[in-house]
Amino acid sequence: MPNMTASTTPFCASRLERLLRHVAFVLLTCFAVLVRADDGAIRSAEIVRGEGGYVLNADIDIELNSRLVDAVSRGVSLYFTTELVIERPRWYWFNRVVVDRSLEYRLYYHAITRSYRLSIGSFHQSFDSLEAAVMTMRRVRNWQVADLATLEAGVSHQVAVRFRLDTSQLPKPFQVTAIGSRDWNLGTDWLHWTFLPGAPGFQ
Repeated sequence: MPNMTASTTPFCASRLERLLRHVAFVLLTCFAVLVRADDGAIRSAEIVRGEGGYVLNADIDIELNSRLVDAVSRGVSLYFTTELVIERPRWYWFNRVVVDRSLEYRLYYHAITRSYRLSIGSFHQSFDSLEAAVMTMRRVRNWQVADLATLEAGVSHQVAVRFRLDTSQLPKPFQVTAIGSRDWNLGTDWLHWTFLPGAPGFQ
């Protein structure tokens, strides 16, 4: 009887390789789901014409998990950012980015006054509770993102906005801890929509 070992071994190895690839894919998918378990969402967003240009209003559904609450209570400053990108489509090339803005937040606990402080740019506000400070971050109102001349009236623009914890501004030991940790991977997906300058609201 002929020896079949030489012909069956490559086949078995191929099946084993495919099985391992499948298992790895499933594990990575599960890991991604776990990492994103504490993510929030942009519930609503719109760009409207204000007094000096176009402004963004948005409502963000976000909650600090116990790890972040503990960090703030122990005096660690947390930095968050709302990011906005507006692009003008071009049929002959990639979209042209006409607006790329960020609204920066710093959240920290002031032990002497026993209050939570939220800094938004040069504006500072104190709160008796952490929940009140977070609620303020959730509501973006009248954030001017573009001058009237920046967005061409009557031309559709693609808008994207998201909110996230900026771990790059954490103290170095916390930056290391944050790598691959679901507790420090707090944020939302990008919300996309089409905006037509010169028209009310967006579609």
